[in-house]
Parts: sequence; C-alpha cells; structure tokens
Amino acid sequence: MRIISGAWRGRPLDAPAGQVTRPTSDRAREGLFSMLASRLGSFGDLQVADLFAGTGALGLEALSRGAAFCTFVEKDRTALDTLRRNIDRLGAGDRADLRAQAVEHVPPPPRPCDLIMLDPPYGAGLAQPALDRAAAWLAPGGWLSLELHGETPVIPQGLEQDAERRFGKATLLLLRRPAANT
Repeated sequence: MRIISGAWRGRPLDAPAGQVTRPTSDRAREGLFSMLASRLGSFGDLQVADLFAGTGALGLEALSRGAAFCTFVEKDRTALDTLRRNIDRLGAGDRADLRAQAVEHVPPPPRPCDLIMLDPPYGAGLAQPALDRAAAWLAPGGWLSLELHGETPVIPQGLEQDAERRFGKATLLLLRRPAANT
C-alpha cells in the first residue's frame, strides 16, 4: 500500500497484520480521490477527518495532496500503532490529530470539516450512526465519502448524494453539503 499522489507520492504505508483492519483497496482509494479531485480542484488548506482511520491511508492521501489538517479517529490498538508509525514516517505529526476513540463517542473536530471520509467495518451496523454524527461536522460546501458493503444508508438532512461507484465489494458514496447562500 502506497500514497497515490502529491508530496508523498509512492511512499509506502504499513498495514497491520490480520483481518481486523481492512484498508480501502488501492483501486477504490484511487477512484475516490479522482472523484474528489474533479470536484474540489485542489485539496489545499482543507480541514479533513478520517473516521475508522485504520492505517490512515485516506487522511494521509489528503494531506499528501495539500490538505491543511486531518483528524484521524480509530479505536483498535493495533491499527492505532500502525497509524502512528505511518504519520511519523511521513512527518505529518504537525498536521494530524490522532484520536484513540470510537467514532460514536469522539467529540467533533475543533473546526468544521471540508472533507470527511468514513470507512466503517463492514457488517458492524456502524455506517448509519457514523454518517449521522459526521454530517453535523461538515462545513457548508463540504464533501463526505462513505465506503459501504451491502448497506443502504439514509442520507442525513442537509446532504445531497453526488455520486455512487462500485469497486469490487465496496460501494463508495460521495455526499455534499450545499454551500450556504450568500
């Protein structure tokens, strides 16, 4: 597993052994960031959250592409150790907040997020509550990606579905909070 693009392009990322952590496939990650790049234009100065972060591949990819800051949320101890190593290896510590908590209990980031990426464990029933919680953290004009397997969530009020793509077993939903009227 490697960073796809940006300042850290090609840099390897560690992944924990075993089946507890399921990193987003390279193909799905590349598809997601291609969709985001076509909509955002630039990742420069974005406030990002990577929920159910695992290895941190999604948040670290956003930082590599110029995001200002990423809040990583992960509760599994093995995944946390791996995530810390990946953040340290890339020198991203000053642009990262690592929260060792369950998504359903973590307080919101200090600032509204421009991009939130959710990759909950498949079949654990966490997608809908995490989506509902994270939607409140999204800034006007912000984007939210959700990776699912066989689930159909209810889109929270105030968000619009922009895209749905399948990558193997995974379905990626791309949601957006419309910008505030000016």
